[in-house]
Amino acid sequence: MAVSPHIADITEQTFESAVLARSQQIPVLVDFWAAWCGPCKMLMPVLAKLADDYRGKFFLAKVNTDVEQALATRHGVKSLPTVKLFKNGQVVDEFMGVQPEKTIRALLDRHIPRESDALVHKALLALQSGNASEALAILQQAMQSDPANDRVKLELANLLMQLGRAEDAEQILNRLSADMKDSADVAALRAQLEFARIAQTARAPDELLKVVNANPGDSAARYELAAQLVLRQQFAPALDQLLEIVRTDRKFRDDAARKAMISVFSLLGGSGELVTEYRRKLSMALN
Repeated sequence: MAVSPHIADITEQTFESAVLARSQQIPVLVDFWAAWCGPCKMLMPVLAKLADDYRGKFFLAKVNTDVEQALATRHGVKSLPTVKLFKNGQVVDEFMGVQPEKTIRALLDRHIPRESDALVHKALLALQSGNASEALAILQQAMQSDPANDRVKLELANLLMQLGRAEDAEQILNRLSADMKDSADVAALRAQLEFARIAQTARAPDELLKVVNANPGDSAARYELAAQLVLRQQFAPALDQLLEIVRTDRKFRDDAARKAMISVFSLLGGSGELVTEYRRKLSMALN
């Protein structure tokens, strides 16, 4: 294999500087391999080609696990080849086994900065300063200049949601790459979109609360109230309303309340005390 300035063999002694420190500047792809591993030999030329194709946008670090067994153990390597992507000193992505070049490119592109990312940063600064219209214009410019950048699309969809433009946000989300469509961030945005749709035709929260108090069996009012509460980030009260529907009217709109609770969990990132608490309550209500 030809010598490349973008590839190096890494040892226990050089891992700190060649991987962790270097990953503060550019992503570092670490290939854990062994001489006896046939799939490793198949993957090596693919990774080497990508390192040269990307011309320094990432660095390929190769770890011979037969020699560096302690290093492999420390990083939880249980099968070969294992490839981990480091950024800012942390593992941000990984895969095991031989993967096609297209898949590895998609992984790299999720983490390698692009010129349009600078516009995203500029837009976020404008948004922090309270200038949403300027942020929107910058993000639209970024998407025109780099329509393949999923990070631009995600931030644009997020801003459109904040501006109450749910349909426009959904159109942007539909243009994301297949890999990004399955991400937690997109799941959260889609959940928010669903609640925005419900709230769009719902009555005012105060009115809905009066209806629910007067008629606890009005599942439609509870459902609308829950959507309004979610959009106001009052997640616990919203989950209480949905849970009551699950308990008393499970068949409401084809199990809509349970599905809505799952959407709230996605909106909350899928973890945390609130999610754990209401997952338990939901499980108890279903059993």
